[in-house]
Amino acid sequence: MKNTIKVERAIKDITQQDLAVAIGVSRQTINSIESGRYVPSTLLALKIAAYFGKTVNDIFQLEDGD
Repeated sequence: MKNTIKVERAIKDITQQDLAVAIGVSRQTINSIESGRYVPSTLLALKIAAYFGKTVNDIFQLEDGD
């Protein structure tokens, strides 16, 4: 699953740590999601999308094989 979290963070000028604190997870979790090593739960995906004021579909995109 691809995502645009890194781009969205750059637009808001925030770090992985800033985002992690805001949504209640570790910085390592954000790093793992950004790099595609971890697929977030529905709840976490909704929290991330809400933080950026976007839809889940704006942030996360399925890839072939997902």
